[in-house]
Order: sequence, then structure tokens, then C-alpha cells
Amino acid sequence: MTYRDAGVDIDAGNELVERIKPLVKRSFRPEVMGGLGGFGALFDLSGKYREPVLVSGTDGVGTKLKLAQQLGRHDTIGIDLVGMCVNDVLVQGAEPLFFLDYFATGKLDIDTAAAVVGGIAKGCEEAGCALIGGETAEMPDMYGPGEYDLAGFTVGAVEKSQLRDGARVEAGDVLIGIASSGPHSNGYSLIRRILERAGNVDDVEVGGVKLLDALMAPTRLYVKPVLELLRGAHGGSVHAMAHITGGGLSENIIRVVPDGLGLRVDASAIELPPVFQWLQREGAVEDAEMWRTFNCGIGFVLVVPPGDAAAIGAELDRMSLPHRRIGEVVAADGGERVRIA
Repeated sequence: MTYRDAGVDIDAGNELVERIKPLVKRSFRPEVMGGLGGFGALFDLSGKYREPVLVSGTDGVGTKLKLAQQLGRHDTIGIDLVGMCVNDVLVQGAEPLFFLDYFATGKLDIDTAAAVVGGIAKGCEEAGCALIGGETAEMPDMYGPGEYDLAGFTVGAVEKSQLRDGARVEAGDVLIGIASSGPHSNGYSLIRRILERAGNVDDVEVGGVKLLDALMAPTRLYVKPVLELLRGAHGGSVHAMAHITGGGLSENIIRVVPDGLGLRVDASAIELPPVFQWLQREGAVEDAEMWRTFNCGIGFVLVVPPGDAAAIGAELDRMSLPHRRIGEVVAADGGERVRIA
């Protein structure tokens, strides 16, 4: 018997590596040493930082994968994977340096895998981090036909003096919400249930686009514009940041707010984009459930002093990042720390 008889095709794996090499190479930074195929990926950090703090993050894309597989849309789910990881390390002010992916399937389909990894490479290129390595695992009997799983891992770096850990947040600070591109990669177990309830949605449109296109829109990558903001004249005024992922607006911003402080979020300042309006209406989802499940159109939040909010808003305008003031930091009153009303 051979390994291929058992369901693992080493030649297909090698062919995939050759196919993705040019895509991966486009994401390389000058610090990358060597190419694909080694046992370990090498990255030269010397000379770039005085007191570097490494910030790491790992994530997946949840059951958005199921929707991607059902629709046969594999070219952008890799961008979601990158976004979930790099936007997380950005919260602490870190520049993502490199990324590794894990792709697992029952039987390797080279076209599908190449499309997925191509999306990962594109996301890395857009975020300025190198796709430095990864793993493709073909595991018969672990996954059904056409199924695959994804995970990602990134390492970023920030000068110790520039680390954002929320310690400077104080009562009166303003919350500036930066727009998302859609649900990103959170809440898809509920989204898929709503789609089942709604029936055939192939021709449904929301805000002038197909519903399924809106649901599959890749996660917005905030890395380059936010790093530009942090390095600019008003960057020091950013006290904290939050990536709005699982847990939604209710549970993510508070993670960077010190004990003794809370948040007052103005619900009227958050206009639900059409795709979220459709989900809420078709799923009969209550407001509180929306706030704790979805980003509701706000994918990233800056916490800044009120006196600097206008200048920072002007910088976001210059970078064409839609944004709005959505609330403020308040003294905790002993009750719930987050109030959305």
C-alpha cells in the first residue's frame, strides 16, 4: 500500500506549494530570510527596534467557512483570516511582521487551496506583513467532501514606549468608531440560521448589493491607516483601541478600559448598515443581542481625549476611513460597565 492509497497525495501538496510561491513572495518584507520550504521560517528583527515588544495573535474565521464552502467562494476567506489576527495585534499598537496559516482538509483540492492561500497572501500584502510559512494538512476521514478548516497566527512588534495597553484611558475619553465592511467573521452561526429561516435569498439585495455578496465581504484591514495615524502628529493622543469581533460592541471595547471605568455608547450614533438591518429584521433579533453578537457596522474603535477627537477625525477623513463618535468613557457606578442606549 502507498500513502496515496490511504488518501494522502504528497504530489498534490507539492504542486500546491509551487502554485502559491509567487503569491506568497509578493507579501515578503526585506526582513524575511530565505524562502518557502524550510522547517522553520526566518525573520531578521535586528536594527529595527530599540526596545521591541512582540505581540502575537491567533484566530480562525468561524463558521463563515461553512458559508464560503456552500457558495463556492474561496478567494476572500483568507483575507478574513488575516484580518482577524492582524487587527487584534494592532490594538496594542503593534505592526504585524509575519503571518503563518494552517489549512486542513480531507482531500486536497489544489484549485480550492490555491484560492484560499491566494486570499491569505493578498491580505498579508495589504496589511504589510509577510506570509512567511504555513501548513497544509490532508487528513482523510477528518473532513467531509469539499470541507476544509483554517487557522492563522501572526507576530507583531511595537516599541515598549509606544505600547497601547489601556492604562491611559480616563473618564471623558471619546469613542471613535471606524466602519466595518460588514459582519467581518463573527456571528455567522446566527447568520446561517437566519438564512435557513429566510429561504432562497439568491436575488435579495441590501443597500444596492446582493445579500450574499454583503455577507461574504472580507474583513476590513485597519493596519496601515491606523499605524499611519499612530506615527503621526496626533498618534500619541490615542489612549486605547479595540477590535470589534466576537462579543460585539458590548464586550470588546470594555476589554481595554481599566477597572473603575465604564462605557456609555450612544445607540442613535450607530446606524445599522443595510446588511445588519436585514439580519435583525429577518431573524427577529433584539437590539441587545445585535450589540453582543455583531460589530453592527463598527469594526475598530479608538479611545481618545475629547480635545483631540476633531483632529483625529480629520486624519481619518484624509485616509478615507468612515467613522463617527459613538460614545464616551465614564466613571463606573457599580452597575453594569457598558450601557448602550
